[in-house]
Amino acid sequence: MSYDLILANLTAILLIMFVLWWFFGSKPKAKTAAQDEVIKITVKDGIYDPANIVVQQGKPIRLQFIRHDPTPCAETVVFAALDLTYSLPLHQTIDITLPPQSPKAIEFTCQMGMYRGSITVV
Repeated sequence: MSYDLILANLTAILLIMFVLWWFFGSKPKAKTAAQDEVIKITVKDGIYDPANIVVQQGKPIRLQFIRHDPTPCAETVVFAALDLTYSLPLHQTIDITLPPQSPKAIEFTCQMGMYRGSITVV
């Protein structure tokens, strides 16, 4: 086996591991929302920021999305568990109020599921 082939295979394995870590292993710190706080979420560079949000149960969840990412995948945010979908126009602020929830995790994604975030209701 030649050194070029070994180097190519090792490079491919490292790239695959990086991609898996990027999409499934890296977890940004959660933002804990104060009572009645509007949570500002920026859509930029392939991510929601913050992507993990902690809120208290029994209160409406007030979100404010602003999209700076021009890719078509970022045009929509989907709350599948709540059967809600919202359009996110480029460089415009969109206010979303979710009804009070019992303790659970609520995921939100783009329509293709590549951009991911979650709201943990405690």
